[in-house]
Amino acid sequence: MCDDSASNGVPDGKGSAAAAARQGLQELGVCLSGVVSGLGAYGGGVYLLDPAGDALVLSVYTGLPPQFAGPWRRIRLDAPVGAAEAARERKLVWVADAQEMARRYPRTALLLPYRLAFACLPVSAAGAVHGTLFVNWAGSRPQRLERTERDRLEAAASALGRVLAHAAGTGLPVRPASEPLVLPGPAPATGGLLEGSALARLPEGVCVLGVDGRVLLATPAAAALLDASRDDLVGRVLWRALPWLDHPVYEERYRAAAMSRQPTAFTVLCPPDRWLCFQLYPDASGITVRITDAGPDPRPAGPPHAAVPIHRPGGTPAPARLDGVYHVLHLVGALANATGVRDVVRLVAEEMLPVFGAARAVLLALEGDGRLRVIGAHGYPSDVLGRIDRPPAGAETPGTRALATGAPLFLESRHEMARLYPRHAALGHGCAWAVLPLLAADRDVGACVLAYDRPRRFLPEERATLTALAGLIAQALARARRYDDASGLARDLQDALLPRRLPRIHGLETAVRYLPAAEGMSVGGDFYDLIALGHHRAAAVIGDIQGHNGPAAALMGQIRTAVRAHAASGADPRRVLALTNRLLTALDTELLASAVYLRLDPRRHRVLLARAGHPHPLLRHPDGRVEALDLPGGLLLGIDPRAAYPHVRLCLPEGAVLALYTDGLTELPGTDPDRALATLADRLAAAGTPGAPLDEIADALLRDHRPGADDTTLLLLRATHRAPGPPPRAPGRHRRAVREQEGTAPDE
Repeated sequence: MCDDSASNGVPDGKGSAAAAARQGLQELGVCLSGVVSGLGAYGGGVYLLDPAGDALVLSVYTGLPPQFAGPWRRIRLDAPVGAAEAARERKLVWVADAQEMARRYPRTALLLPYRLAFACLPVSAAGAVHGTLFVNWAGSRPQRLERTERDRLEAAASALGRVLAHAAGTGLPVRPASEPLVLPGPAPATGGLLEGSALARLPEGVCVLGVDGRVLLATPAAAALLDASRDDLVGRVLWRALPWLDHPVYEERYRAAAMSRQPTAFTVLCPPDRWLCFQLYPDASGITVRITDAGPDPRPAGPPHAAVPIHRPGGTPAPARLDGVYHVLHLVGALANATGVRDVVRLVAEEMLPVFGAARAVLLALEGDGRLRVIGAHGYPSDVLGRIDRPPAGAETPGTRALATGAPLFLESRHEMARLYPRHAALGHGCAWAVLPLLAADRDVGACVLAYDRPRRFLPEERATLTALAGLIAQALARARRYDDASGLARDLQDALLPRRLPRIHGLETAVRYLPAAEGMSVGGDFYDLIALGHHRAAAVIGDIQGHNGPAAALMGQIRTAVRAHAASGADPRRVLALTNRLLTALDTELLASAVYLRLDPRRHRVLLARAGHPHPLLRHPDGRVEALDLPGGLLLGIDPRAAYPHVRLCLPEGAVLALYTDGLTELPGTDPDRALATLADRLAAAGTPGAPLDEIADALLRDHRPGADDTTLLLLRATHRAPGPPPRAPGRHRRAVREQEGTAPDE
């Protein structure tokens, strides 16, 4: 919770500069203490801009628990935090309660889900912003900031600015210290308690804690109940003095009382078998803790040392927030990485429902016509979803109400739902609902509805946390819908640019597989084609363009069109690649491409092939042997318009399989490409029987393939039967034949 050591930061260094800086911080502290006391607040602080001017550093604070400074010690000027916004936009920021904080600053609300109010003002002088002043009030104060309070705040910020400007004018500016200066709060009026005093006579135990959590006073009854001497307690942090209290749940109870100035309570096991009830009553000077015997084990079930929530009349158990904080933080991180609507729905179901005890969830998206459409759900039968999907325009539903007002709707019983929304009360089981508006910065996104199987009292901390999470869900859902829309367009573009089906070529069997990259849009630069040339001849091409975006896909379409045009004109492979290379360099796109283009005659088992920086094809012989065809080739397309692409002639015997592929199949993170190629060759050798269909072989090659950062394309070709003509080359002469560079096209 907090250390036993005091925390009084002073600037580092020696001499007059350090003394002047210390004096400057002390002057800021005097002004801060005055405004906090004068406004009836319980705490506040001053942030100073760091020398680089891109972050605020907490330099002085008072009336707050020391652990407050941890996550707020330094905040970036562009952070979505009230103190940063005040300095950034040079305006007063007023947050009246926890729910407003959750709506405006959801990340802050996740760390501070307490009933409190705060104001932040820029500290400036002569037009320059030097930092930010913030002041905290208990959540029980009126929500409106009065004119007199505003004037006092602005006067304090102006005074702070003058102090900083004067120090800078003397050449000794006040800089943030290595640790903030912590000012003491009001001194507790303990009045020199004696054992014979009225307080000491009470049967229950009483401890008085300072703002830092240290025990200032402990009655004999408290020491007896805690099984510790008063000497062991006084002067130490209560939670550190008693190891069985050193648990995040109890620390969270203390922090909630200290930050919200609202009473709280919990029950805890004092080993070996005594249950104690702790009731915390805070004020500006500290916290009074009332300790009583809770009687027999009050838990319905649970592990030893588990926190037992206190039941309030007519309410549900108060949740121990830190029991689920790690799940909430995991949800926050996962939402930031969600890529599609399905991911968001899954995260809400798997991470959010268990933490908050809900049984069902539904996500509703706001459509262009103003109606809410069900885009994902968990735990709801389809007939119920059909009845709440796209309600009539103007219909009053919990979702439309929450979205119209921008405020969450918490319905704590079935009776309340039936009274306000009778149509929805009849939709399936449910006894309580949290209806959260999903509001992004630029537009309304929709609503998230959580349903509970039992009546539930939503306490302020839970309401604030749910409201904050709703803001993060809204951002994730807005991104997810944009991603899904972009992916849909990308898939449509991919479908339009790649062949819908491969043509049937007499005497040739083919199979093709395309796998998009694991990340990013489902579109990339991989392309392939099979072109019928007439007279039982065909051309095939496979290639890969750098990038996984729209420009890469568009360029892929241009290259594929160019290849088809040159192939139809009768150009041989070396000329097809040379002409395509000139086109690519003339387009000046800064994108490069690799490719393999071949022309084949299945009847004669002849293949003429050219390669431009593309991975070497694999050939599986009829006897099952597989070799990588180490063919000569040219540069990647798009580098040099004068580049040459020699072609070679090889034989494709009946039953042999020619495998063309892109580097997504062999170049995986953490894998050596040469070893990956050897593995691919081994798998091709073992894939199916010699006469197995090519589709079966293609599936076997990709069965355990893990998509990486690049697309993967596989094109398999096989001559299926002999036709009259010259006999094919013998297998023994094939290796020499594939290395024979051709100067002219074969006689086909």
